[in-house]
Amino acid sequence: MMLGNAIRGVLVSAKEFWRFTRMEVPCGDTLKVFYGVDHVPGINEKVAGGIIKCQDLAREFPNSPDAANLLYLVSSALPMQATFIAKMAKKAGIKVVVNQNGVAYPAWHGDGWEKTNVPLRLLVQSADYVLYQSQFCKLAADHFLGPCRGGWEVLYNPVDTEYFRPGPPFSLDPVVLVQAGTHNRFYRVETAIHTLHELAKRGVNARLLLAGRYNWRDREPDAIMEIEELARTLGVLHLLERRGGYTQGEAVSLFRSAHILLHTQYNDSCPRLVVEAMACGLPVVYSASGGVPELVGSSGGEGASAPLDWEKIQPPDPGELADCVMRIISNYEWYAEGARKRATEYFDIKSWMKRHRDVFENLVKA
Repeated sequence: MMLGNAIRGVLVSAKEFWRFTRMEVPCGDTLKVFYGVDHVPGINEKVAGGIIKCQDLAREFPNSPDAANLLYLVSSALPMQATFIAKMAKKAGIKVVVNQNGVAYPAWHGDGWEKTNVPLRLLVQSADYVLYQSQFCKLAADHFLGPCRGGWEVLYNPVDTEYFRPGPPFSLDPVVLVQAGTHNRFYRVETAIHTLHELAKRGVNARLLLAGRYNWRDREPDAIMEIEELARTLGVLHLLERRGGYTQGEAVSLFRSAHILLHTQYNDSCPRLVVEAMACGLPVVYSASGGVPELVGSSGGEGASAPLDWEKIQPPDPGELADCVMRIISNYEWYAEGARKRATEYFDIKSWMKRHRDVFENLVKA
């Protein structure tokens, strides 16, 4: 029985379960990768988070749900019954690679974080190879999941630097800040709006462009009302532009319409949008927590101080973020060139893809 056929019906009878232990894999060394889902979204489909890595990999390693010799799972975009899929894959002699992003911990998850970590722990400890998305991801995983038992390395999220590249320069009057991604907590947007207010108080002609999905309320319109109410209260609603979700194909034009990426999330493990923005020549103003300092380095932007805290979210101070913005605009060309250079030297997708091929082929041939 082929791997994809086996897992499409996850609730199985004892007889079907017995058949899973006899799943076939392709003969020879031909590499066939399965991402745990029947369909990997295309570049023009609106997606966010870990599944984007599968989009990238599928260009060179097409999704093979009906016959595979390697299972690739991304911890932040796991299919249903991921541990079951991995267990059956290993029984069939299929190698398992886990791309490990963040873990659950009290500050962001709240009660029940231990239960959420159970499948992550099982996957990390049973995988043949683990790719941690940052040194911070490795630190968090070791602390909450335990060390992996197979091979591992740190491999940062990539960016296609030929596609994500700077557009024509435009005036810094006004300076346009962009905050993008999936906003699961209000503090991210709240901090950004307070930073805009702080810049306005200092006489800086700034605008804030919000893009993405707003998910901290049950209904997105309620979250949008909360955004607008805060901006109106602070007197900066006229300085705010809001856009909705966007595709990977639309991301470049989004970044090219701004000067600086404002990334206020605390303890973000390895946000892809940071390296995408840097590749477009946007310096980053960020919370100096999680894996973001590893991405930005000393030349790609400026960070506001943040302690490491697993128990409580520590949003960055809007005054410090405003200081960071002002340092960047005082020497903008240097920061913009530094951001682009860092993205091309350290995060280009060609190197990332080659490293995946090396890991995959070594595992399949072992």
